Amino acid sequence: MRTTKEYILKNPLEFKEKLLEWSRQFDEIAWLDSNEYDHSHSDFDAVLAVQAFTVLKTDFHKGFSKLQEYQEVTKDWIFGYLSYDLKNDVEQLSSRNYDNLHFPDLYFFQPAKVIQLKGETAIFRYLKMVDDEMKVDFEQIDQGENFVKREENSEVSGIQKTEIQSRISREQYLKKVNDMLSHIHRGDIYEANFCQEFFAENRTIEPFEIFKNLNKISIPPFAVFLKLESNYLLCASPERYLKKSGSEILSQPIKGTAKRAENLEEDLKIAIELSNDLKERSENVMIVDLVRNDLSKVAKRGSVQVDELCRVYSFKQVHQMISTVSAELEDGIPTVEVLRATFPMGSMTGAPKISAMKIIEELEETKRGLYSGAVGYFTPEGDFDFNVVIRSILYNSERKYVSFSVGGAITSKSIPEKEYEECLLKSEAMREVLKG
Repeated sequence: MRTTKEYILKNPLEFKEKLLEWSRQFDEIAWLDSNEYDHSHSDFDAVLAVQAFTVLKTDFHKGFSKLQEYQEVTKDWIFGYLSYDLKNDVEQLSSRNYDNLHFPDLYFFQPAKVIQLKGETAIFRYLKMVDDEMKVDFEQIDQGENFVKREENSEVSGIQKTEIQSRISREQYLKKVNDMLSHIHRGDIYEANFCQEFFAENRTIEPFEIFKNLNKISIPPFAVFLKLESNYLLCASPERYLKKSGSEILSQPIKGTAKRAENLEEDLKIAIELSNDLKERSENVMIVDLVRNDLSKVAKRGSVQVDELCRVYSFKQVHQMISTVSAELEDGIPTVEVLRATFPMGSMTGAPKISAMKIIEELEETKRGLYSGAVGYFTPEGDFDFNVVIRSILYNSERKYVSFSVGGAITSKSIPEKEYEECLLKSEAMREVLKG
């Protein structure tokens, strides 16, 4: 179905920058970038998918069944996203909160052109109908030809002074966290992820420039630029949701965040304190238990194991506590069923999962949509890799609406004021790039 050709690159980093610029001409773009992050579970340094040949776009109703049919019929590379509100397809839940983004609940496309970067090699995987364009495309990318005339109007400048508003006030946030704590003290839940939205109305931004600035500030291992018609995701996520390679499945939940310090000694001290923080460790362990339970639904008996527990990783802006859980997939389980059985990811819900999602819906003011969902791809063999959509800006260019959300895990040991401060810490990168 696809023609594959490899090209040796003289300057891989320069080619990568040119490749993203070249993608500007397309209506459907999925750009996944590991930012040369050193982790052993990555299959490539970056991948670009453009020019939809077929598309699946739907609301949550039977969303996973439709995706399974699309994936099994296509048997090709497909890229796209799962919004948080697909929870309503998995359980008897609903999403009635305010939504001004209006993204579809699920959107995947089969790209005519896929270009992977690995080391000093670019691998072009084109559908037969466009494979005669390979050589010309490579040469145009390599030479850095400009395909799209950029707007000079300050209205669409990437550094426009975008005014950010909060959907709820600090006082409302503190009250809602206290309400969440009341649920925990009553025994309704052990932990829940509580999120709040920041937004700007009637604003036009330049998504490519904003994304490049956000990526430069954060340098995350699961960065994504997604353009699907008038909907954009500019994502600087540090977290993997789920990866399938053959019969192996892998999840890497994050719980536990601390700021970085410029002073090396102080920075190391902060990382050690995070590693030993009993509240942060308990948050992480609870979610690891939830992930283990989710994976056990589709794994061979006794194969679920914790490869890494509460290890602190350092990113450009924050330290994060990450665990790694793996399992061997039971024979005969459909590829998409692995996602359905574990969705939404535990790090963005809480425990017990269903109770936490119900309480989240009551207390949050905004429909999450793509935020705290997942973006990724399927291979023709049925493998996949998806991130967790956090540290991200969502933009509907038609409605001129810009949004980003942040949240944190609320446990019995949570102090509302400190949780609010953590939200502000997580929002810094998005605020910075939108304010210019």
